[in-house]
Amino acid sequence: MPVSLESIDGFIAILKIDRPDVRNALDWEAISTFGDTIESAHSMENLRAFIVTGSSETFISGGDLKALARHTSEEDGLRLSREMSFALERLEALPCPTIAAIEGHARGGGAEICLACDLRIMSTNADIGFVHIKLGLIPGWGAGQRLLRLVGYSRALEWLTSGRVLSAEEAISCGLINMLTPPGEALSTAIDLSQKIASQPMDAVRAIKRVLRAGLYLPAPSAAALEQAEFPALWAAEEHLQAVERFLNRIL
Repeated sequence: MPVSLESIDGFIAILKIDRPDVRNALDWEAISTFGDTIESAHSMENLRAFIVTGSSETFISGGDLKALARHTSEEDGLRLSREMSFALERLEALPCPTIAAIEGHARGGGAEICLACDLRIMSTNADIGFVHIKLGLIPGWGAGQRLLRLVGYSRALEWLTSGRVLSAEEAISCGLINMLTPPGEALSTAIDLSQKIASQPMDAVRAIKRVLRAGLYLPAPSAAALEQAEFPALWAAEEHLQAVERFLNRIL
């Protein structure tokens, strides 16, 4: 299968693109399977963290140009944009934190998938490039707006119009990446982080993701109102009450 889904203890899921002969580039089958796999993750009731990665020391090199070369009409472009845009919107919509574990190259569509994840962990010998312009294209899966929100207008414009490939060090210095790891350790680090997240009260983790994502799109007063609305139920929840009791027992 070009895309697999592995579960760790029923709480953490790892989606892996496995097309090493084309550096994990996506053809139509892989695109369809990617979307179906994201949908299956939505049905995992106990899911606490979700990781996206690639096989054979490569993340995802984008669309499989050889496989897609025969599909040159506007209708084909619309299909490609719609299918992957919807899949990445559904990735963003997962209630738990999502993490891209990046080894090797993340180029074009692969870079777009990275940005649809909440967090990005990259090995020091990896890179990321929004290289669409070199093919006369713009991002087709939503990365333009995601990149704008992450790094601002000037950097987004520079990177998208030049097609410059960013080293891991440059990516983290610009806030595009959350964490760097030694080569070969991006996935294991992502799993470690996922386990730390999974150990926290999940209702609170999910609420944090909801209110922060709301802040990306809503006016500040509306986002602040949502944050206030989320707080009372968590304050009265059993997990909070037990945590307070444990704290008081330690200091009394």
